[in-house]
Amino acid sequence: MANLLKIQTSLFQQDGQSSRLADSFASQWLEKNPGGTVTSRDLAAQPVPHLDMERFQAFTTPEEERTPAQRAVADFSQALIDEISAADVLVLGVPMYNFSVPSTLSTYFDHIARAGITFRYTPDGPQGLLTGKKAVVFITRGGIYGEDHAQTAYIRQMLGFIGITDVELIHAEGLAVGEDSRQQALESAQQKMALAAQAA
Repeated sequence: MANLLKIQTSLFQQDGQSSRLADSFASQWLEKNPGGTVTSRDLAAQPVPHLDMERFQAFTTPEEERTPAQRAVADFSQALIDEISAADVLVLGVPMYNFSVPSTLSTYFDHIARAGITFRYTPDGPQGLLTGKKAVVFITRGGIYGEDHAQTAYIRQMLGFIGITDVELIHAEGLAVGEDSRQQALESAQQKMALAAQAA
């Protein structure tokens, strides 16, 4: 049975444009995969804690030596990893905040990028271990910055770091420029979404 993991990051939660696009994609994907399942994670409603020294040490301490508090931290991280590991398709709704991704997405990546679990170090550099997955990312922006932007590069780099290299990025830009720009951007994103949902 196919499984899709939907990750939303908009501080507006379900009302955010990136969330609406991700929701619509998930609905179209389910129409194509009627036996499939959708797992949802809203990082604005349930943010992942920021990585600090205590959390990092919990990850690096051998399992048999962890304190109860460290086990709780490591178990939380592992639950996130199990969730993405079980997904065949990953869809993310990502607005631009201050030229980058929401901090909630960054902390999510901090908890799933684990050496020896989702990637490993090799003489040729890091190797991602979550292979064989498709990711569709909806990036929404108030202004117009183009696809060759640091935010886009960061998302692609982080997904690739853990092994997800089949990534389709769909941008909806100029949402705050004016009503015409907003409508054109959303209509274009929805057209690209329909094609992506059929291919995923």
